[in-house]
Amino acid sequence: MKVAIGCDHGGLHLKSSVKELLNALGHEVEDFGCHTAESCDYPDIAVPVAKAVVSGQADRGILICGTGIGIGISANKIKGIRAALCHDSFSAKYSRLHNDANILTMGERVIGPGLANDIVTIFMETEFEGGRHARRVEKIKALEK
Repeated sequence: MKVAIGCDHGGLHLKSSVKELLNALGHEVEDFGCHTAESCDYPDIAVPVAKAVVSGQADRGILICGTGIGIGISANKIKGIRAALCHDSFSAKYSRLHNDANILTMGERVIGPGLANDIVTIFMETEFEGGRHARRVEKIKALEK
């Protein structure tokens, strides 16, 4: 699977760990930055990652900032994105099963690399369940018009 990944300065270290995991799992990773600890603005990273997912350049996206909140809010402004903030395995699983989330957001200042790797693995391995959930996701898409 192709994965677009990005972070602001607050997610730099966790992004590195997640990239290693994704590569080990056999995914193709495109890194949209940032690449240094110098302060940057999370919308500048979230938007290109979101556009890569929407365009089909990437199958899924992962965004990391200090909390996962700001970068997720930014990504969700792009039509077609369903970014889910997940700091536990249950949320990661159900963001995919029930909501067909296409971007995972996490906060480096909230969780450590071990839990983040578990969340990423679940997010990447879980497929959308469809059924009654497809109707709900279609209603979300209709809100974008």
